[in-house]
Amino acid sequence: MHSSPAVSLTPFATLIPAAMPTDPVEGLYVHVPFCFHKCHYCDFYSITRQTPERMDRFVDLVLFEAEQWTSVRPPDSLRPRTIFFGGGTPSLLPLDSMRRLLVGLRERFDLSRVEEWTIEVNPATANEDYCRMLREQGVDRLSFGAQSFKPEELAALERHHDPQDVPRSVELARRAGFARLNVDLIYAVPGQDLESWSYSLERAIALGTEHLSCYGLTYEPNTPMGVKKRMGAIQSVDESVELDMLHHTRRRLIDLGMPPYEISNYSRAAEECRHNLVYWTGGNYLGLGPSAASHLSGWRWRNRPHLGEWEQAVAAGTLPGIDIEHLTPLQRAGELAMLMLRLSRGINFADFSAHTGRSATDLFADPIDRLTRLGMIRLDSDAIRLTNVGLNVADSISAEFLDPSAESQILCPSSRSI
Repeated sequence: MHSSPAVSLTPFATLIPAAMPTDPVEGLYVHVPFCFHKCHYCDFYSITRQTPERMDRFVDLVLFEAEQWTSVRPPDSLRPRTIFFGGGTPSLLPLDSMRRLLVGLRERFDLSRVEEWTIEVNPATANEDYCRMLREQGVDRLSFGAQSFKPEELAALERHHDPQDVPRSVELARRAGFARLNVDLIYAVPGQDLESWSYSLERAIALGTEHLSCYGLTYEPNTPMGVKKRMGAIQSVDESVELDMLHHTRRRLIDLGMPPYEISNYSRAAEECRHNLVYWTGGNYLGLGPSAASHLSGWRWRNRPHLGEWEQAVAAGTLPGIDIEHLTPLQRAGELAMLMLRLSRGINFADFSAHTGRSATDLFADPIDRLTRLGMIRLDSDAIRLTNVGLNVADSISAEFLDPSAESQILCPSSRSI
């Protein structure tokens, strides 16, 4: 694992962990890129048709990548509170490989502070032995990608599971000892109306999970669904219908005691996804695996989104970073405001000031005044929050809080090191 392959890599910046800020890492993310099928809406990095041998080598290299961080940084800076395995399909890793990955991370990081460890599981592949192993190794939260309970909608999304796989998976996870579960749903699927969306929502509610994520379908440019829409092969749901789905979801889940804490995420009291809250509140997080993103006190980057090139770089003792940026203080403040505005608690003035040393009302006086008069946001004594009207155009409103004069210091991919 210490020999360097004699191949030419696509240019990337070499990250030097010892040179990065040593502020504590709150979240640890591991990207497992393996899938048995590429869903047509998904733009996350993933690959199909991989062998158990390559998956086992992937585990070796994630642990080696982790060592490159833990060997040079103060131990107190790598004590995460949350861990999240995403993908891809993390549960495609063979049971023994996944166990070795979990044990290996525990040996390399101080996980004594971990209060949440989530792994995404495909309902089609879940089994009780696998779930029991995850629970025994300290994983305490699973997330199941249901997306829909209508077979025709699953087919449109190219999801390869049966609706009955979801309640089966939830039941076996409960038997394995999991008390915290999430189910993902997607609305505004082509051909869907409010009635069919309500059917899937009610099926998910009946499962009794502590958390639901309900995302509006987005047509990413380079996905098969994005291409089909551009070519006129499929038609997106009318925007007014999509908004009806959003507001119906919010009303229904609020009535059930699962209010939204973020635009697309709903939970029972104290059951929010703590790892995602690290992202949405400007925290520090470290990503391992190809395409995994990281943020350390204003420095942010992604690992090279190519399994072969990531493998070669890590095996050679190199950390392959792309899209590396060092954010200015104003840009960090703008991006934090944009993220916090997605939360139901909004841009909390005390939290914003603690992170940035700036007053949100002073920094964003112009957009606050304009958007308040338009009824898009509400200025309370403790925070700025979206109104129901503003929720309909949340992305556009959030963009208003990015300071256009705050230019990031972008490092072009090259042989330079940081």
